[in-house]
Amino acid sequence: MKGAPFGSYGARIALLVWLLTVASCLNGERSRPPEVLGGDVAEGRALLQSYTCGECHVIPGVSGATGLVGPPLTDWVERTFIAGTLWNTPENLIRWLMDPEDVEPGTNMPDMEISEEQARHMAAYLYTLGNNRGLGPPHLFPVEWLEKW
Repeated sequence: MKGAPFGSYGARIALLVWLLTVASCLNGERSRPPEVLGGDVAEGRALLQSYTCGECHVIPGVSGATGLVGPPLTDWVERTFIAGTLWNTPENLIRWLMDPEDVEPGTNMPDMEISEEQARHMAAYLYTLGNNRGLGPPHLFPVEWLEKW
């Protein structure tokens, strides 16, 4: 095609393949759950069980965790905020678990007197929970985008 933007049909296909490859590489990196340094996933799950967090929250993988008082902790890695005020980072989650009243005065979340080490383990487990929905490479085309069209 003479005068077509981006050159020939083959060049446009090559450009599209390149863009999708770059996007999938970037998305794979972005969608990887944050690493909680010093956190033990199995220990975190056991602590969530022993502190009976499931009395208030739905927590996948924790036996009997079907509570409806607090928000479900499913798809934790997909969340933007913790308690509506903190960015969802491992450091902020650890802070929240250790002293929720300090983060959000008047919260219904009880202070369970969780140590920093215990909070780190719990955070490590929670960051394994993600919905991983999407088409193609992880989160390249989230299903939510398609629902808007």
